[in-house]
Amino acid sequence: MKFNQFGRLDPDFATQVAELKQIHFLPGDWENTPPADLLSILFARCFPEVATASEITDREERILVNQDTSLAQLLAKKPDSITRAEFYTAALQLLDFIVADDFPDLDALQAMAKWQLPTVTADPLQGQDLVAAFYLLLATRGKNGQNFLDLLTSRGYFNGFFTASEQPHFVFFNGKSQAVFDTTKIIREVVYVESDLDTDQDGQRDLLQTTIFRPAETDQGLAVPVLYTANPYFRGTNDMAPVSYDVNKDLTPKVPNETQYGDIAYHHAQPLIPDGHTVTGETKSTTEKPVDPGIYSLNDYFLARGFATVYAGGIGTRGSDGIRTTGGPEETESTIAIIQWLHGDRIAFTNRTDGVTIKAWWCTGNVAMTGKSYLGTLAVAAATTGVAGLKTVVSEAAISSWYDYYRENGLVIAPVDCQGEDTDVLALDTFSRRKDAADFQRIKPVYDKMMADLKAGQDRETGNYNTFWDARNYRKHADQIKIDFVSVHGLNDWNVKPRNVEQLWNKLRDLPINKKIFLHQGKHIYMNNIQSIDFTDMMNLWFCYELLDVANDAPAVLPNVTVQDNAVPETWHHYTDWSEPTTPRTQYFMSGDGLQEQPPKNEEIVSFQDDGTPLFLASDQNAHHWESLLMSRQTSVYEHTRKLFLTPEFTKDAYIDGTITVTLQVAVNQAAGQISCMAIDYGQEKRLKADPSVLQAKGQQLGYGWAVDDVKEFQLEKTPSEFHQIAKGHMNLQNRHTPWQNDALTPGQFVTLHFALQPTEHHILAGHQLGIMVYATDMGMTVRPSTAATYELDLNASQVEVPYRR
Repeated sequence: MKFNQFGRLDPDFATQVAELKQIHFLPGDWENTPPADLLSILFARCFPEVATASEITDREERILVNQDTSLAQLLAKKPDSITRAEFYTAALQLLDFIVADDFPDLDALQAMAKWQLPTVTADPLQGQDLVAAFYLLLATRGKNGQNFLDLLTSRGYFNGFFTASEQPHFVFFNGKSQAVFDTTKIIREVVYVESDLDTDQDGQRDLLQTTIFRPAETDQGLAVPVLYTANPYFRGTNDMAPVSYDVNKDLTPKVPNETQYGDIAYHHAQPLIPDGHTVTGETKSTTEKPVDPGIYSLNDYFLARGFATVYAGGIGTRGSDGIRTTGGPEETESTIAIIQWLHGDRIAFTNRTDGVTIKAWWCTGNVAMTGKSYLGTLAVAAATTGVAGLKTVVSEAAISSWYDYYRENGLVIAPVDCQGEDTDVLALDTFSRRKDAADFQRIKPVYDKMMADLKAGQDRETGNYNTFWDARNYRKHADQIKIDFVSVHGLNDWNVKPRNVEQLWNKLRDLPINKKIFLHQGKHIYMNNIQSIDFTDMMNLWFCYELLDVANDAPAVLPNVTVQDNAVPETWHHYTDWSEPTTPRTQYFMSGDGLQEQPPKNEEIVSFQDDGTPLFLASDQNAHHWESLLMSRQTSVYEHTRKLFLTPEFTKDAYIDGTITVTLQVAVNQAAGQISCMAIDYGQEKRLKADPSVLQAKGQQLGYGWAVDDVKEFQLEKTPSEFHQIAKGHMNLQNRHTPWQNDALTPGQFVTLHFALQPTEHHILAGHQLGIMVYATDMGMTVRPSTAATYELDLNASQVEVPYRR
């Protein structure tokens, strides 16, 4: 176990004392309290679930401070101090570590150091040193990944915290908001925000169903900020199979063109907006309750800490008007309409029919957006509009350009495990209005036209970048981002591939905003419940700074770049930047002997076959199994369909930082062709799994008697593996200049391809080799031609550039 803790503050002692008094942990007259009494009082605070002295003693009797003495026995002697070793032996048990399992030798100080848990240096502990030790303990992470004050909170520490005469308010400790809000009385309500859209063409503005969860304390006058998640899946999904595409087809030759970007650039035209709905009155009370719960445990964590959470599916989802456009400008407008209402700039109704409006009177007007995948994507889209009220975004695994999700360099490229999906398929999936039969029947002609427009605009025949995709490229408007920004992405995410976050990061780099990025070793996942890193604490620090104006210096405290190491478990590095254009690059040349740093002389032309589709279709059709066979250096039935080039074994560890680029001189014996390229780490090693394991089901309590989450961690494989895919990339031979220009391709003629693989951050261990594999059909992502083709590589003009962190 290792516990990285980037969100913990180290305030001066006066601040520590003030905060401890504020949470009623430290007696007001502590300086005049006899040392033995102070020691007993502070330990007694660690058992909020009991009320009597005898019950506290019973709990203390269960905790050892050394081989022969319990905490109760120690305190019964009325000592003036406690040794550092005794204090941390008790502290680890308070943090839920098990002596018999975790530190059976009772060497607490060694265990604390090994697990990277902080300690004070004073020995023995008394007076100010004792107070400082307890402050640090409250901010220290326990075995389930949460800090000790969170553990105490889940056991009732803040129950009855406010007196009857007090107004409810936020309580901060170590720069973070605490779970002092009554989660048994959460107010749940639904409103209908009026948009400036009429996407279902019924002559009325689209109403957007919006679900709100807010602390009951807002009814007592407390104004709170909002965590808003735009979630197209919130009200249900549909079966996508009816419109999924068959990818078992030959690649189609494209007609050469001279298209320039200006020819296909999207220019937004504001449609005519119908008059608003008739207003018959105004109220502060809603009439409808939500039927769906919240879906994101990070939002639930903050709801207990005073941040309201809001979910809205947007246009085309059940309960709302409109139709889905899969990332189109209308979805961006639908997303920011909710923010505008929360900020006081738009009206909402209590229901769809009565015309009674309601304001977000309980909201401060400050909004943050959260969410993963499509949810995080809409947060990115909203940020590029500069909408008032949006203060920050935490986007996880988000798309920044839909072309980079469904296409690549002139090819139709599927997200992993989603062969045959496209924008129209996803539109069907999220068009949950379809579940209400009469509602769907009324707008079916408009829906059918929308599906036809999506099918035509996405252009699966060429895979080219066009006006349709340009309208769905949020990076075009990145210069409009005025808010502080947090991005999270998995380095093994082949659903929303890492180019989406890297290209957005490149846009954010020079903007005058605070920006942070987290790169984990997972796939398409959330990271808020990973044991080895304090993501929730960091986001607590961040949201308090951004939404509540807490002077906790979060932008300076949190690292700019936090990266999980792929080779060393529970290890997170922090850097000032990632994938900088100025990162030094090592050039490797392809040769018959592998990858070498010296230019080759008179290298041969090598060839490989692209004829694996019939074999793949006759087998289990498992793209992951196929990929493993392709990468293996052992004899494989697919070996003839690739060319693999290996570096010598690394003599010392190296860190790839950013984007590997390849230059290939290639020919194919047909008028159409596709090239795929993969970077692979070779070497027998127990590697981190890309899916974190559950260490403790429902092991994280997000408040008192409130929501729970599993504790997870990335663990090593039980047996060594031969290889790990680092990155991959694809290109259509006819799009060797731009994804919108088609060049002629003559069979047998060599052409030069220069393209980037997906960006990464990868630790290569000494003794391992870096492999670059060149092949054509990617069974999991590209179309699968049935017609065999022969590809040739001229090794005299084929090379790779790899950026290494120095």
